[in-house]
Amino acid sequence: MKKFGLATQIFAGLILGIVVGAVFYGNETAIAILQPFGDIFIHLIKMIVIPIIVSALIVSIASVGDVKKLGKLGGKTIIYFEIITTLALGIGLISANVFHPGSGINLSSLSKGDISTYEQTARSSEQTGVVSHFVDIIPSNVFQSLAQGDLLPVIFFSVIFGIGVASIGRRGQPVLNFFEGTLEAMYWVTNLVMKFAAFGVFGLIGVNVARFGLSSLIPLGKLVLVIYGTMILFVLLVLGLIARAAGTRIFTLFRILKDELLLAFTTASSEAVLPRLMDKMVRFGCPKSITSFVVPTGYTFNLDGSAIYQSIAALFIAQIYGIHLSLGHQLTLLVILMLTSKGMAGVTGASFVVLLTTLGSMGLPLEGVAFIAGIDRILDMLRTVVNVVGNALASVVMSKSEGVFDQKKSEAYLLSQHKLA
Repeated sequence: MKKFGLATQIFAGLILGIVVGAVFYGNETAIAILQPFGDIFIHLIKMIVIPIIVSALIVSIASVGDVKKLGKLGGKTIIYFEIITTLALGIGLISANVFHPGSGINLSSLSKGDISTYEQTARSSEQTGVVSHFVDIIPSNVFQSLAQGDLLPVIFFSVIFGIGVASIGRRGQPVLNFFEGTLEAMYWVTNLVMKFAAFGVFGLIGVNVARFGLSSLIPLGKLVLVIYGTMILFVLLVLGLIARAAGTRIFTLFRILKDELLLAFTTASSEAVLPRLMDKMVRFGCPKSITSFVVPTGYTFNLDGSAIYQSIAALFIAQIYGIHLSLGHQLTLLVILMLTSKGMAGVTGASFVVLLTTLGSMGLPLEGVAFIAGIDRILDMLRTVVNVVGNALASVVMSKSEGVFDQKKSEAYLLSQHKLA
């Protein structure tokens, strides 16, 4: 496999996984054999994500040094994220109103997936409330948050710690050197983990096809088409216009991130591409200090693909039950999604939990989520890609807005990529 690029390896794993999964559809023995390939890869990814996020944030913030400058960057970044995700939610609602993916579907033709775990999480979230989720951003025990992989508390601590390192001047230099070394070492580990990517993709895709079968797409084909079409339109038009305004092209990002986008699509995991995404954006001309802050923060607050999915799915569920939502109800839905999507960031199965919490708040049938559980993997693949593209572009936008984007470095990197192609 050494002579083939990462994208070729992943694509081969994808095709082989689909074929093997289709051949052994419903075969529990085959599923048990395939499962470890995907599990091992996901465990490897989770193993490296937290150390990279912590070290990257601390290095980026400590390197900025000026707390006022950091506050300005943080404020602009959060405002940008809020505007883009709100646009994504709005476009999702418009698309669902125009195409009506849930109209005319016979409920008896749909199979239900198991969402009991997500229902329990949603009930717990409703009891504690959105405000409590924001309180929980502040970790009472940072080591517990690190062990559990809770991104919001980890990011909060890393930002505060980075400010502390910057504030003590020369005395903080050894600490900064340690985390810089940690970050470089974790990039090396990432390259090692990526050698297993094709096998991981093979296992993940193979298990899903063997478990659900390709026929699970048929009754909900319109929903898949509407969500995919809306996401593609959002990337090409909305993110494309933003990229053009920032002095680059969305297709340029596609070209330099082709390996990462294919990996994100096949694994449906943003975490799988986090280290390489940050590294690519630095090579593209974004300063490490900005990239290391914007991308991990975006993984929590800038999930454009998830926003589109949640808004369309909420209206889809209303439509299959024949429930009409007025403009006022849909604006309320938009506000609830804006709040719950931020409050749930970092929760396992966040998209399902957000949907369940939102449906409960709107008085819509919670069991509707079970109908799309079987195809969630298919939907998750593209929404992960959209999330990754949105955060890559955010690095460029923030770098340009700060006037620190290295255009010469960008052109040199693009030229090197063209020669490799």
